[in-house]
Amino acid sequence: MPRPIVAIVGRPNVGKSTLFNRIIGERVAIVEGTPGITRDRLYRETEWLGRPFLLVDTGGISSNKHDPFTVKIYNHAKLAIEEADVIWFVVDAREGLHPLDQEIAEILRKTKKPLILVGNKADTYDPALTSDFYRLGFGPPLLISAEHALNLGDLLDQTVAEFPDGQEEAEEAIRVALIGRPNSGKSSLLNALLGEERVIVSPIPGTTRDAIDTPFQYEGTNYILVDTAGIRRKARIEEAVEYYSVLRAIRAVERADVAIVVLDATDFLAEQDKKVAGIAHEAGKAVVLAVNKWDLVEKDDRTAQAYLERIRRELSFLDYAPVLFISAKTGQRIQKVLPEVFKVANEFAKRIPTRVLNELLREALLRHQPPTHKGKQLKVFYITQVKVKPPTFQLWVNDPALLHFSFRRFLENQIRTHFGFTGSPIHFLVKKRTKD
Repeated sequence: MPRPIVAIVGRPNVGKSTLFNRIIGERVAIVEGTPGITRDRLYRETEWLGRPFLLVDTGGISSNKHDPFTVKIYNHAKLAIEEADVIWFVVDAREGLHPLDQEIAEILRKTKKPLILVGNKADTYDPALTSDFYRLGFGPPLLISAEHALNLGDLLDQTVAEFPDGQEEAEEAIRVALIGRPNSGKSSLLNALLGEERVIVSPIPGTTRDAIDTPFQYEGTNYILVDTAGIRRKARIEEAVEYYSVLRAIRAVERADVAIVVLDATDFLAEQDKKVAGIAHEAGKAVVLAVNKWDLVEKDDRTAQAYLERIRRELSFLDYAPVLFISAKTGQRIQKVLPEVFKVANEFAKRIPTRVLNELLREALLRHQPPTHKGKQLKVFYITQVKVKPPTFQLWVNDPALLHFSFRRFLENQIRTHFGFTGSPIHFLVKKRTKD
């Protein structure tokens, strides 16, 4: 299920960034250093009451329509508002109602999206602080102090209550997101898969701005292909719209079952490729790696193997993902892409009976003794699959702290050897079992 997006909007100097930093500083869900792009300064993943969401910071909206910089900031905020599921409209409770607050309120009123009016800088509760803001038409503001972390729990409680219902519409289609650096050939690949010009293709990097859903059928199976904007390095993201192209790409991946990570064979495995691939890995999606523009590479009988070895070395966190060498331009091996997507989508949704899993566990434990730490040995009592998409397995052990990464990896390899799960990540949940 896609993470909801919460956008922080308001005029300059009302404390939006202080609020953003306070929330993510206490509840950052993604650890720095893991592959991915979601740690950009404008948006971070956080959570409240077990509900993860993306919190988006925006620049202060100004009334100066002639300054290019303030226009760019306005475009930032406008795009964030369009993507948001919930809006925090932040005002300065100490200063009172400002004419610019009323201008912003007019913009937000047209969105018809869930909105929480947030009166910041209210270091002490004073009902008098709220009276002016009734004129905005959003009811009384929720008084908080981002600086002193006052009433943030109430704000987050109200926010989570506004999130879209977790029930998704049943859809008998495999959703496939195409992601990659700009100009890697994503749109060309989409057109090649469809057999027609559905998406504008341009040699100018960054042509695709929005994520575009394209439903179609292939060999009796329904698919929805989502082409996304190319994901650039932070230093290259110069336009306001580029930040939110990345945000939309992340959302597209989260709505997908399978991500096709498109790599450019002529400019192979740049650092940004690893971050793009990390988006799909972090989101727990099935992955197919498509090395595009293969027709432009000078080859001998070792070239493909050398490329594959480099992929396995530098994208080791995606060692489960199949690799295809294709050319969207010439059609080389394009016919293999959708069958591979179909295969990994089925692996992604595969469920293994508990009895079979525990038979495998017993055999694995006989071949490989669990580790011992300070004289205490790990005991694995039971395993069951609790979820698909991605396949998630619950382990009951005597002490979760004894489950070393290497032994977890051993169990994953055993599961893959016996049951496949090609193209799909495998997740483990570990619980302590009491003597009872």
